[in-house]
Amino acid sequence: MDNSRLAYLSKARRVVLKLGSAVLTATHGLNHLLIQRLVAEIAALRRNERQFVLVSSGAVAAGVHKLRLGEKPQGIPQQQAVAAAGQSSLMYAYEEAFAAHGLKVAQILLTHEDLASRKRFLNARNTIFTLLQWGVVPIINENDTVATEELKFGDNDNLAALVCNLVAADLLVMLTDTDGLYARDPREDPEAPLLKVVESTDPKLAQAAGRRPGYLGRGGMASKIQAVKKAAGLGIPSFIANGLTPGILGRIFAGEEVGTLCLPHAHKLKSRQYWLAYNVAPEGAILVDTGAREALVRQGKSLLPAGILEVFGGFRRGAPVRLVDPDGQTFAVGLTNYSSRDINRIKGRKTQEIAQALGHKDYDEVIHRDNLVIFPEFGEG
Repeated sequence: MDNSRLAYLSKARRVVLKLGSAVLTATHGLNHLLIQRLVAEIAALRRNERQFVLVSSGAVAAGVHKLRLGEKPQGIPQQQAVAAAGQSSLMYAYEEAFAAHGLKVAQILLTHEDLASRKRFLNARNTIFTLLQWGVVPIINENDTVATEELKFGDNDNLAALVCNLVAADLLVMLTDTDGLYARDPREDPEAPLLKVVESTDPKLAQAAGRRPGYLGRGGMASKIQAVKKAAGLGIPSFIANGLTPGILGRIFAGEEVGTLCLPHAHKLKSRQYWLAYNVAPEGAILVDTGAREALVRQGKSLLPAGILEVFGGFRRGAPVRLVDPDGQTFAVGLTNYSSRDINRIKGRKTQEIAQALGHKDYDEVIHRDNLVIFPEFGEG
């Protein structure tokens, strides 16, 4: 029993549980026996007043089996149609499994727009909070049927991390078909050790991502590491563990050294900061010099035109944009007070020169500190 793990787990009253395709699917569609086993473990843990919000894959696999296609189609319309057909089968499997323990479920399908719009974000949050209050288990998936490629979450690992903010979770657990994160890609190095505890800023995570995609299901190792970093930014820990191992959830919550524990950041983003950093799709980018980066990250300053080197993309006033340093790292996201056209005209200039360059001056700052979020891994001073 690991007391450090128990310290985090004892505080985890609301848990986002991500179940990957590698766990939920068998050779022919859904693995119903495994779903029933995992649901039984969830039901047992709920008796300790824990709430679970599921982010579940499996709709496409269920659809392929239901429609007798033999394999997953390649075209986007075909994949969306398969997901639409399989979603009802997936929910029915959960409905039956949870009903055996006297529990009800509710399906919630989200698109990126639902979380990017602050109004829709809050509406979805209130709906889920109501379901949890009623004792219903929310089961969330991306609305594959209507999501366009540019507005997709990318994978359910990323979606699970965003859901943590949506539901104010205390813990993220991602179940896959391997025992956790390894120091190196175990397909390339079978002797690579399992990482029992990592920090999201640990350089070993870059090695753990490997050079070959997809050995942890659809999202792959890289997407799980991205999810871990996003959860860490919320100040919550994450676990990555093997969902094929019987009793895995009970063992995690008992504090056993199973899977990989990913530690949270000491600096926690507030909900609105997290929403701006990860839910909103940037419409462009601003390259800043080293001095501006230090002023933003270490001194908590606003972005002034003098520190801007280049502007990328065409965007309006008030748009979300990425801030990039001279090394090419995106270290922040903010809402601009000026359009890309105007920023190009004032970049490198002093604040008192804005009016002369534009014929007007609405703001001293290109991005005000209140509308700027530094990614936690870069550390605010």
